[in-house]
Amino acid sequence: MPANLPPQYHEAEKIYRSAKTPEEKVEALEAMLAIMPKHKGTDHLRAELRRRIAKHQEEAQRRPSAGKKGSSYNIRREGAGQIALVGLPNAGKSQLVSTLTEAAIEVADYPFTTKVPTPGMMEFENIKIQLVDMPPLTDREAKPWLSHLLRNADVLLVMIDLGEDPLMQMGAILSELNGMKVKLVGLEAKDELLIGVALKKALIAGNKNDLSNAVENYRRLESSYGDRLPVVSISVQKGMGLEGMKRTIYNMLDIIRVYTKSPGAKADLSEPVILKTGSTVEDAAGSVHKDFLRNLKYAQIWGSGKFDGQRVSRGYVLEDGDVIEFHI
Repeated sequence: MPANLPPQYHEAEKIYRSAKTPEEKVEALEAMLAIMPKHKGTDHLRAELRRRIAKHQEEAQRRPSAGKKGSSYNIRREGAGQIALVGLPNAGKSQLVSTLTEAAIEVADYPFTTKVPTPGMMEFENIKIQLVDMPPLTDREAKPWLSHLLRNADVLLVMIDLGEDPLMQMGAILSELNGMKVKLVGLEAKDELLIGVALKKALIAGNKNDLSNAVENYRRLESSYGDRLPVVSISVQKGMGLEGMKRTIYNMLDIIRVYTKSPGAKADLSEPVILKTGSTVEDAAGSVHKDFLRNLKYAQIWGSGKFDGQRVSRGYVLEDGDVIEFHI
């Protein structure tokens, strides 16, 4: 089936070919992916673009920070996904990362405490997700490199102080992000022609819901943005709503957990293989070891199959919780 790519796709492709840095290449590839029509004729090309995006993102993270134009920090992605926290001063970003991870983060009641991005690993069930505490969006010293980190993150967690006017905060945050050419989208990113603009999945967390005016402010926040973005109510200080927020973050990562087993043995359910939703047996084999992918004859599935131990091919699409037994 022909791809039937529109003229805008080829324009973005020209930008990709002339791009000099990994960050510029990722921007162009994301635009190409958004423009591309979705049908069977583009499945292979869509997968290839995603592979290139991952390659250039890894390249950007490997590059030394010294002498880099426009970026002074790189945070290597670890765990099942990378979540960058964004917001205005004193919204509770540092306290959240300090509470949910073992990262050594300075928490204070004065603004601009965070000067450099600080990662920490948050546990969710049997996986870990990386949270990155970021300087406030209004920190002018951070502006040259902040956009790069936000573009590379899998999800942006927007922190709002429910003790203050939430709509004014969101307006300021969206204005800052717009200046960085970053646009927030919800659980299902929409295909849009926005060359140079990064579409980032985002979750709004209304923090400090234990304050007296928090209920009304959260209602205003959800009423204004709940139809576009997922919104949750939390109190980091009181530990309220944090588990629900973790679950929402996991859902937004668009990943599945599958488990492997040897013939005659039980699966180790404490060590899942993390894959993107829609991944196949072939993808799982390649993520475990290249020899598995090269020599794989077939696999058996426990979970989503018609029956336990069902024999499936390389192209079988996996579901969350599946157990796989490879046969080579």
